Amino acid sequence: MNEEIEAWDAARRLDTLGLACPLPVLKARKVLAGMRAGETLIIAASDPMAAIDIPHMCAEDGHRLLRRAAISAPSGEQLYFLVAAGDGPKR
Repeated sequence: MNEEIEAWDAARRLDTLGLACPLPVLKARKVLAGMRAGETLIIAASDPMAAIDIPHMCAEDGHRLLRRAAISAPSGEQLYFLVAAGDGPKR
């Protein structure tokens, strides 16, 4: 993680580095379901599909994607998302 991401304020962190689609989204959904609206979660992912899947999950489930960042690491690109838990899917 870099300094910018470490400065993000979040109630919880979820490390899905090394997990392939659809596991990052499934794990994020489970964690977010147990959070109060407005609480924040940092999701770390290395699966390139997370760049599409996490924002899509937020839109579908009523969460807000506040920030996103990508950093290069020896093992490949790592993606970070700051998500505010919503209060349910948009209708």
